[in-house]
Amino acid sequence: QVQLVESGGGLVQAGGSLRLSCAASGPGLRIYTMGWFRRVVAKDHEFVASISWTGATSFYADSVKGRFIISKENNNNTVYLQMNDLEPEDTAIYYCAASRGKVADRKDGFDFWGQGTQVTVYS
Repeated sequence: QVQLVESGGGLVQAGGSLRLSCAASGPGLRIYTMGWFRRVVAKDHEFVASISWTGATSFYADSVKGRFIISKENNNNTVYLQMNDLEPEDTAIYYCAASRGKVADRKDGFDFWGQGTQVTVYS
């Protein structure tokens, strides 16, 4: 099993920045892809960004491209989501996810999920 713990959410004014962290742990970590999704009430999870475990490949949703940056720190099994120029539409619960396969943006391709961290952007 893989445990994912997110941190870094909070309340920020539009135009501001936040950085989310996701620490992965568990016996014999065998992860190929890490990703971030977000969810608002009454809607399904929306893909935000993903990155390969080596950090070599990353993908972004069009809605965040140019504003968000996903990165991977290999020495402590942590993935970050740097969110810049935040908009009220970015308000959601953000979830970290891990996959043992090579996936880009498919929610059903991710095997493990964190508990989520709330991000609220006010205008």
